[in-house]
Amino acid sequence: MDALQALHERVSAPRLTGPAPTAEQCEQLFKAALRAPDHAWLRPWRFLVLEQPGLEQLGELFVQAGRSDDPELSEIRENKLRQQPLRAPMMIVAISCRQSHPKVPAAEQDLACGAAVSNMLVAAHALGLGAVWRTGEMAYHPLVRDGLGLAANEQLIAFLYLGQCQGERKNLPQLATADFFSPWSGPAAG
Repeated sequence: MDALQALHERVSAPRLTGPAPTAEQCEQLFKAALRAPDHAWLRPWRFLVLEQPGLEQLGELFVQAGRSDDPELSEIRENKLRQQPLRAPMMIVAISCRQSHPKVPAAEQDLACGAAVSNMLVAAHALGLGAVWRTGEMAYHPLVRDGLGLAANEQLIAFLYLGQCQGERKNLPQLATADFFSPWSGPAAG
């Protein structure tokens, strides 16, 4: 699959099953991440790779976070939180490592980390893998941040779920580029 085909055809695959990507496939994903645009070559990212038992441990961390918000957490909600990381055989947690820089604000560093995640999504598609980028409330919870070892200058950007597509891939919506791109002819008259 060439690069343009991978970009034009990539779609999120929320239903994933095993096996997890191989070591060789992971190396390709990791290399793709490291080619993301990065102003000043700060490399403002790091990634945690979770498989079993790490996925189960993350589920327990989600339950602890849920209980800290609601001591009377329902069994249904507890089970849902526990199962979230188990939606795929592998997860990559993408973390933006914000650095003080006079020309590169924190938001731009978060975008660079997001671009690294996007590169991995496209690479996963090119490799025949399924992938989906998720966040949700647990991505921002202080107990989850602490449990994953995030420093004060770090922000969780994505839970990237990886595996084999289960079932049919979603149909791609046909979007007209003219609906989103237009020529600019100078400042608006005011």
